[in-house]
Amino acid sequence: TAPGPRSYTTLRDEAVKLFNSLQQLESERDPVPLMQGVLQTCLDLPPLVDEIYCQLVKQTTEPLAPGGQGDLHYWQLLTCMSCTFLPSPPVLRFLRFHLDRTENRFPASEMAKYACFIREALEKTKGRECVPSLEEILVLMQRQEMICTVHCPGVPACSVAISSHTTAEEVAQELVSRLGLSQSPNLFALYEQSRRREQPVGSATLLADVLTRFE
Repeated sequence: TAPGPRSYTTLRDEAVKLFNSLQQLESERDPVPLMQGVLQTCLDLPPLVDEIYCQLVKQTTEPLAPGGQGDLHYWQLLTCMSCTFLPSPPVLRFLRFHLDRTENRFPASEMAKYACFIREALEKTKGRECVPSLEEILVLMQRQEMICTVHCPGVPACSVAISSHTTAEEVAQELVSRLGLSQSPNLFALYEQSRRREQPVGSATLLADVLTRFE
């Protein structure tokens, strides 16, 4: 399930806890829940976002085993961070320098591929309402897209590939095009349905946030 409400202590104590989580991440067999926990803390305590970015840059600079499992776990969390939060301008400049340096030092490596993915993500990230779902973290770790199933009246369900940055309006436009309704005078929107209610999804809403709420 998605993380629920948490109680926190001081920022200093939480920063220490996050540092310990990062140390644990290196040897974690299933890093996904730990990654989601770090992301949730950053969402709840925004002042820690820059701290985690700096820690991840540090951990991926001169690693003992470049491209090893532990190193890639840090790159995977950095990938999830880049699709969820924007760091402050000084940290963003520092991060971009680190990405360039990694691509130059390890061309065609997995680290370089993550660095390229992160740089592109940072150009699109505007902030999230929810942390990535467990499914989204898994696909981000592989630098892939998620498949979102949309049920349309009168036609079979449609599968749409989405990224962490895809909005409801973009998916609605794609479905209108696929169904040959581009010339229709009607307006189209996506609806989010649960057991209790059905409501329209705002055009600028990120579909990834909707999927996290379903999780």
